[in-house]
Amino acid sequence: MYNEILWPVDLNHESSWVKALPTAVEYAQAFGSRLHVLTIVPDFGLAIVGSFFPPDFEAKALAKANQDLHAFVKTNVPDGIEVQHVVGHGTVYKEILRVAADTSADLILMASHRPELEDYLLGPNAARVVRHANCSVLVVR
Repeated sequence: MYNEILWPVDLNHESSWVKALPTAVEYAQAFGSRLHVLTIVPDFGLAIVGSFFPPDFEAKALAKANQDLHAFVKTNVPDGIEVQHVVGHGTVYKEILRVAADTSADLILMASHRPELEDYLLGPNAARVVRHANCSVLVVR
């Protein structure tokens, strides 16, 4: 039913993946799906903010995220599941949607968290992904 599953994780926040991990593994095994595990390095936003960091900071951050993602997958995803490691760079929900399109994902499987006040004002990433995705989205609470 699902051939390409996109599973975004925030490696710095266990809450972004701990409850979704068993579901991602179960779905990938049940359907023989490829699991696209995505982590995102946020951008600086304003250019003036970026000027406070060393010139090669983003490249090093992306390389470190890739290394950490491979270690995460090796530790948490069982052998036998085909995995593609993806490191995005930018706004979280936009990167999830971009990677979903690039990988032809037919399911985005992501964790949700208890909304904070700022989420009600700005909208949480999960809600934005659900509203704008061109494929099914499973939000694990």
